[in-house]
Amino acid sequence: MSISRNDPCWCGSGQKWKKCHFPQLPEQNEETLLRQEYLKKYRIILKTPEQIQKIKKACKISAEILKKLCDAVRPGMTTLELDHLSMKLHHQYGAKPAPLGYGYPPFPKSICVSLNEVICHGIPDHTLIKEGDILNIDVSSIVDGYYGDCSAMVTVGNVSEDKKKVVETSYNCLMESIKILKPNIPLSEIGKTITRVAHENGCSVVYQFVGHGVGLKFHEEPEVRHHANAVHIPLAEGMIFTIEPMINAGSADAIIDAKDKWTARTIDGKPSAQWEHTVLITKEGYEILT
Repeated sequence: MSISRNDPCWCGSGQKWKKCHFPQLPEQNEETLLRQEYLKKYRIILKTPEQIQKIKKACKISAEILKKLCDAVRPGMTTLELDHLSMKLHHQYGAKPAPLGYGYPPFPKSICVSLNEVICHGIPDHTLIKEGDILNIDVSSIVDGYYGDCSAMVTVGNVSEDKKKVVETSYNCLMESIKILKPNIPLSEIGKTITRVAHENGCSVVYQFVGHGVGLKFHEEPEVRHHANAVHIPLAEGMIFTIEPMINAGSADAIIDAKDKWTARTIDGKPSAQWEHTVLITKEGYEILT
């Protein structure tokens, strides 16, 4: 195996080899060679069985927190109240909210709550949730240093046909794109499938935001594009990433709030919806971790 001191370590730690397992070399088995190839060629970390178990735990907790937050939604409450509950739940589970303080400017809350025309990265505040609203709650949790990431839509009472359609279409886009997953299919098949399902239902696919590798860090390679694309990296056993299609009832374009630098809204004010799972590529196919 050809590996230099400054290459990423073969163990998937993210450190340089010279700072990690140098001068040790892994056994020359097929799994290790594939892991090293993906690190060098695509900067993708194929997770070890030990890492997978720890990421599964983080994903399970993220999903449990998300379910409790979705169940708590009521007309008349504020999105800030959901954030307070999120902080309480993270503490109860011994987890940390990954979004809090992330990025620049630092994200100020523990979850993203995106109402109606907000596509993603909505910041919880004193906005009241009311009958007829749809909202996405996005939970990303750190457990023992490992990351889980998921989101879901909540419909509040009777919603408009546009809102109902975009919520259902986004969910179908996610689940249909997961069904095709298995080793050796190109990454681009995810975006191809999502685009087909969205267009069949008269919706558009947001192209300015993507899914991503996750587990050892909040955001890793690969970048998972939800629109039709030409990124043909073959999927491989041990890849862990999110699929999180953002589907709009109108135009696909997003605009970022000029003040908070985070909140993304549809350019035409029409509703948007998003569902998200973290998935693992297995030897035979896939496993949903959230």
